[in-house]
Amino acid sequence: MISLNRIHGLAVLSAASLLLAGCWERPPVDSKQVGYRGTGMVDIKNPRIVGPRIAEQTVPEVIPAAPPEEAPILASQVYENVQVLGDLSVAEFARAMVALTAWVSPEQSCLYCHVEGESMAADTLYTKVVARRMLQMNRDLNTGWTSHVKETGVTCYTCHRGQPVPAEIWFADPGPKTAMGAAGNRFGQNAAAESVALASLPYDPFTPFLLQDQNIRVGSLQALPDGSNPAGTKTAEWTYGLMMHMSDSLGLNCTGCHQSRFFGIWEESTPQRVSAWHGIRMARTLNVEYIEPLTPVFPENRLGPLGDVGKVYCATCHQGLQKPLNGVSMLKDYPEFGKPWREPLPRLVAPETGTEAAAEPVATTAAAQ
Repeated sequence: MISLNRIHGLAVLSAASLLLAGCWERPPVDSKQVGYRGTGMVDIKNPRIVGPRIAEQTVPEVIPAAPPEEAPILASQVYENVQVLGDLSVAEFARAMVALTAWVSPEQSCLYCHVEGESMAADTLYTKVVARRMLQMNRDLNTGWTSHVKETGVTCYTCHRGQPVPAEIWFADPGPKTAMGAAGNRFGQNAAAESVALASLPYDPFTPFLLQDQNIRVGSLQALPDGSNPAGTKTAEWTYGLMMHMSDSLGLNCTGCHQSRFFGIWEESTPQRVSAWHGIRMARTLNVEYIEPLTPVFPENRLGPLGDVGKVYCATCHQGLQKPLNGVSMLKDYPEFGKPWREPLPRLVAPETGTEAAAEPVATTAAAQ
């Protein structure tokens, strides 16, 4: 009997060890204090996970810059139907096209957007129409969203990394097939989706926050529901799902942005939380203004299961690191992608009181060039 009990005990201990193995990380694990002592604000990184990510995120060799010209001839004066990069010199324009091809379609070459034998001014292929809109978006990012991209900026390579379709995009998720009726209603969750790091949270937290303008909130700011700030259980679950995605996409834990004693308080949060606040609104604006309107342009095989186009979220640029491409700025080597193409849109100021609804848009002063 004693031996049998010992065997049962060892079996239970082994099962518990296997169960906890997924939650345990063997040392060494790097930790860095990012807030006041006693608040639990510590950034923890596993070098065995972060190291390979850093090694993978390298930038390509810089293409030699175009020589300076005293009186440059603009691309719009030489080529037809140049709607975005027409303010570049002919040499700068040629360099930008070479870079764009290397970053997005190195295997397909120029024929990814242009038809062989046709004029390059023709908009025959949908890929050229999309590429033009993405160039507009790229310039808007670097001039109108410095609150998030800072001086580092972005280029086409930040998302594409040598692929026609970025590795990280999202579609509206119809969810898994289930039984009919109430028994099969998952209420949009409990599907162990990778989008929320396999947690039992809503598997599509992106539609309400990165496409629609739902209020990101875990708890209401008011004791009684007066309709001014609704924050029910569903909103909290969506919020946690989005936060799981952000944590996984940036390789950070919650204290990368939040004070562990009180997640909602802004006064004791890190500066990264303000940057993330702008990043959420940036992704939403890109999806609504640039990407969703392109849905009719894409062929059916490029659309999701519900007929929507692939959209951006945190992982599209970051791909597992707090700073995309480990913080290397390609924009300084390719200023062609940093010039404004139009008057930047009004942007929102970051909240200071903890209520995002109180934030008012402020117009930028940058003028189109």
